[in-house]
Amino acid sequence: MSRMLFLLLSCIAFAIGASDWPSYRGPGASGVGDGAPPTSWNADPAAGPPRNILWKTPIPGLSHSSPIVWNNHVFVTTAISAKGDAPLKIGLYGAGDSADDTAEQSWVLYCFDKRTGKEVWKQTAHSGAPKVKRHTKATHDNTTLATDGKRLIAFLGSEGLYAYSLDGKLLWQKDLGIMDMTPFDDRTLSWGFASSPALFEDTILVQNDSKKDSFAAAFDARDGRELWRVPRKDVSVGSWGSPAVIRAANRTQVVLNGYPWIVSYDFKTGKEFWRMRSGGDVPVPTPFYADGLIYVANAHGRKAPLYAIRPDATGDISLADGATTSAGIVWAQERNGSYLQTPIVYEGIAYASTSQGVFKAYDAKTGEKFYENRLGSGATGFTSSPVAAGGHIYVTSEEGETYVLKHSRSFQQVAKNQLGETVLSTPAISAGVLFFHTRGHLLAVTKN
Repeated sequence: MSRMLFLLLSCIAFAIGASDWPSYRGPGASGVGDGAPPTSWNADPAAGPPRNILWKTPIPGLSHSSPIVWNNHVFVTTAISAKGDAPLKIGLYGAGDSADDTAEQSWVLYCFDKRTGKEVWKQTAHSGAPKVKRHTKATHDNTTLATDGKRLIAFLGSEGLYAYSLDGKLLWQKDLGIMDMTPFDDRTLSWGFASSPALFEDTILVQNDSKKDSFAAAFDARDGRELWRVPRKDVSVGSWGSPAVIRAANRTQVVLNGYPWIVSYDFKTGKEFWRMRSGGDVPVPTPFYADGLIYVANAHGRKAPLYAIRPDATGDISLADGATTSAGIVWAQERNGSYLQTPIVYEGIAYASTSQGVFKAYDAKTGEKFYENRLGSGATGFTSSPVAAGGHIYVTSEEGETYVLKHSRSFQQVAKNQLGETVLSTPAISAGVLFFHTRGHLLAVTKN
């Protein structure tokens, strides 16, 4: 092998290693990836031959777990019903019913080769009847894995917390009890668990805002030892968001979305840093940090707010009635947040979408609205969170249509592409490749 070829291959390997997407929404839950994914593709046989599809691998079961990427591997989980196909009701509706899906399930972790889609290994974490019911639009496996390159963490709600090596060996597991999540105004409902773990400096952070015994906790990723636990029954009666670990303003904090309070805790001790009244009463989006501010959105009920918060906030920073700023809040949009999707900040612009596909852009520093446009007809639901790379924003509907928008202060739709299957999970991006987990497949989209 020539020295030039060796150096070229070394650079390619380094680029792949530097393109990790280690948890839900990638590094820091930012939703921003590297490289330049394609803006045009097709994976729907009904819409014509495949285009810009690197590989497409079947995934059994029903799951909203988002894929994650580490080095040359893609990881994802699923729940496989002993009765076969599990029911799923997508679309725009307000019913809070539980799904008729109580058959025995197998919760399975998969590892695939990033370049070929070939299965490397799979492990069944748990088998048995689900311990709680789920919403008709949810699954028994809604959470996303997290990795730091040393271990793989799976938080399956009532089915437990697990740590695996990256080659599939079980390192430890913990039973954290029953986690039955429900909205604040009807505690008889059962909607399932959806809070993914955060992994930071050998510490796992979990959020459990369930019907009773709600808590936030930190565990040692090396052996599962509990480091701290704080009760949340007085600050949140239900949240489907995931913890955000944020290092800024000379401290490391864990921010949790919730209702009636959004709360920040000390990463090391669980001591509260700040709290604020939340507007939406069914909090789903995950907090994240970008451009020097912490962003939190929620919706449902009277308000659908998007907040930009100072990382050095302290105490009660709640907004007064009619106000859009406070000592700890830089700006707020009370009716322009997101219900199911987590917004994104990309190169100075904040983007947020409603479940009906009303897409909005703001100045990330000031909250000034740049535009508001609808994606699609308004009859299609949007649950997958937007992601960004290469100067474009990618927004996928529940029916598998991905809208590609130019990163700009004006609305510019570049393309609409077909995946051909239901999608409620959020794609991963690695070295210019988009990885989607659809109803029945894991697929890689890249420029062929």
